[in-house]
Amino acid sequence: MRIILLGPPGAGKGTQAIKLSQRLGLIHISTGDLLRQNVAKQTELGKEVKDYMNRGALVPDELVAKILMQRINQADTLQGFILDGYPRNLKQAETLENILRQRNINIDLVIDLDSSESVIVQRLTGRLVCKSCGMNFHIKNMPPKTQGVCDRCKGELYQRDDDKEETVRKRLDVYRKETSSLINYYKATGKLHRLSADADPELVLQQIVALAKEIK
Repeated sequence: MRIILLGPPGAGKGTQAIKLSQRLGLIHISTGDLLRQNVAKQTELGKEVKDYMNRGALVPDELVAKILMQRINQADTLQGFILDGYPRNLKQAETLENILRQRNINIDLVIDLDSSESVIVQRLTGRLVCKSCGMNFHIKNMPPKTQGVCDRCKGELYQRDDDKEETVRKRLDVYRKETSSLINYYKATGKLHRLSADADPELVLQQIVALAKEIK
């Protein structure tokens, strides 16, 4: 089974993808993680990514697609995977379709985690990130055991600049503009299911699992 998780920043895609991966036994593929891993391992593609990052430029769709294709072609994805963070726009969706067509496989389920702006702002403006391992915490929803310190690696926690309220609202505006055609694209396939991500995360997870079992 191959699943795509869509949703605005703060909708909980990453959290749901990790739990869903464990529940269904599928590989979790996060394009953000892939980019960071390639940079850390200093792969040829990773060196290209780092060059763009150092210049403060967006990593081109073509480069992201190459890294994604490399990951999808690995043997552990044969039984399926969960895509988190890709595609973000219609062009990327069409690129993904071409990548999968080369392997004679298709996306089975697309989940759109819809969330209200007020909830997203509350979630993101309270988010804390570990400088060392990247683990996420939240001031109210999931505070660290020791203030300012990561539970996992004892690294320092900080608030990302793009998690400040004004920036969050701008990110949401950009997301809506970029994804309207993407949502319509997957809606036309009959594979899109919209769920409210404002609900309790465990309930949302159960709903996604139920949809996946229906398809199986």
